[in-house]
Amino acid sequence: MIIDLPKFIAVEQPYWGELEQWLQKLEDDPETQLDITQARRFHYLYERAAADLARLSTFAAEPETRRFLETLVARAYGEVHETREKPHRFRPWHWFTVIFPQTFRRHVGAFWLSVAITLAGVTFGGMALALDPDAKPVLLPYSHLQMDPRERVAREERAKTDRLQGNKASFSAFLMTHNTKVSLFTMALGMTWAVGTILMLFYNGVILGAVCVDYIRTGETPFLVGWLLPHGSFEIPAILIAGQAGLILGRALIGRGTRQTLSERLRAISGDLTTLIFGVALMLVWAGFAESFFSQYHEPVNPYAVKIIFGLVELTVLSVFFWKAGTGKHKTTEPEDEA
Repeated sequence: MIIDLPKFIAVEQPYWGELEQWLQKLEDDPETQLDITQARRFHYLYERAAADLARLSTFAAEPETRRFLETLVARAYGEVHETREKPHRFRPWHWFTVIFPQTFRRHVGAFWLSVAITLAGVTFGGMALALDPDAKPVLLPYSHLQMDPRERVAREERAKTDRLQGNKASFSAFLMTHNTKVSLFTMALGMTWAVGTILMLFYNGVILGAVCVDYIRTGETPFLVGWLLPHGSFEIPAILIAGQAGLILGRALIGRGTRQTLSERLRAISGDLTTLIFGVALMLVWAGFAESFFSQYHEPVNPYAVKIIFGLVELTVLSVFFWKAGTGKHKTTEPEDEA
């Protein structure tokens, strides 16, 4: 029995409004998936609204409020008991701006572990080269990295012709495909219970650390930063996210702390792995263009300051994207005592 109708409506109205917002969201986007906490909240709001309607039905006043609740409860009932399969329509922009960053944040612990492993490799590679410069051929297996940094910088800055003229598109395509293969391999190595992924991340870190120390100790830091940052601000995070995916896969295979079967664990992460690796591929497309058309051109063609600022802007935009994109959350109201 409702003793104080105005107080009852004032207390319950926030819950009705919250339920209506959830319904509007579900109706506007049929592909919206609620996690267990959101589903429980939605069901709680539905049951509360139904109970409020039952209480108002015995009260002659407020017919408009009663009709509003009848409609609200009917809509919520339809959502709760919906049995038809909802259509799945792929929306690229929504996937890229919402699903991808949300998936990244959902497994952010694996990303930070990927970063830590890579930094361990960077430290090892840098210290190894600093303590034993003769180990350079072992640490840096690529011929263009074995040159003396001063000689390379002098050659690049003296260049009078564009060595990539007519080949920029093919070079960028090579970079995209090569780096994507490396990323796929890094993720796939998660099938080794993530041991292979860890080794790949550490090895990439060793090369990066050795290169950095090699150029820094010869006084070519501006060249190094201007060379790596424009494309590396996307390429390096892409490899780290590929490592994140491999670590997620390895953890699912290990299955420690869960009662799910192996097939259930793999099925649960399959969508997230697909999202992460496709996102990585898109990042590497941009990195390939940046390296082919911008990173490879040094002073006096492209001043180092311009290249560094460009790379920092890229890195800032990417950071904001991953930490802020798709963060809009439905505001919930905590239960209060009934009137």
